[in-house]
Amino acid sequence: MPRFETQKSPMVPYHIRQYQDSDRETVVDLFTKGMEEYIPDTFRHMLLLPRTLLLLLGVALALLLTSGSWLLAIVCVFFLLLLLRLLVRQPWKEYVAKSLQTDMADITKSYVNRHGACFWVAESGGQVVGTVGGLPVSDPPMGRKQLQLFHLSVSSQHRGQGIAKALVRTVLQFARDQGYTDVVLDTSILQQGALALYLAMGFQKTGQYFISVFWRLVDIYSIQLKYSFPSA
Repeated sequence: MPRFETQKSPMVPYHIRQYQDSDRETVVDLFTKGMEEYIPDTFRHMLLLPRTLLLLLGVALALLLTSGSWLLAIVCVFFLLLLLRLLVRQPWKEYVAKSLQTDMADITKSYVNRHGACFWVAESGGQVVGTVGGLPVSDPPMGRKQLQLFHLSVSSQHRGQGIAKALVRTVLQFARDQGYTDVVLDTSILQQGALALYLAMGFQKTGQYFISVFWRLVDIYSIQLKYSFPSA
């Protein structure tokens, strides 16, 4: 079994270990809740876009001019806001559903039993409070061997205790031990806390892109990051 670093904190008792099948329910719950936390952020981000403000104002003015009713204009804008809120939920829900049908359908098979891959959990007080995984990149640049970091998540009650940083360090240690030249990952501009953590730990931005037409419309792009080992 490949060696990986176990992290401990003298102030906050937690440790990091390899994923076990008995962790699945908690891991899925952590992942799902972590992704759903970005729904309100996405909604707020979309509301602040000039195009959204123009749409809401345009609908309100059009209805006011055609019907002469402030009440009708307000009610229609309210329902439009509800529709937009439902709209921003879909991409996050779809991402969770897709993950649970692909790499997270069987975490042991996808990560633990796969050569050059692994999945870890952070445990505190007998409860799983954090997760992270790493999979080899199938088509890396010539001369590189890359591990991609996936599903970094820490429960909201255990943030600010260094657990996320310890999980990332565990991935980096594993990658170094396995002879990888780089650890890569994708995040988004909404995930400012995670982005700040990665940059503080030495990751560098290598690019950005829009996942889909929807994300382009709401001006939320994904950011590609890379950590290269000095000896690579």
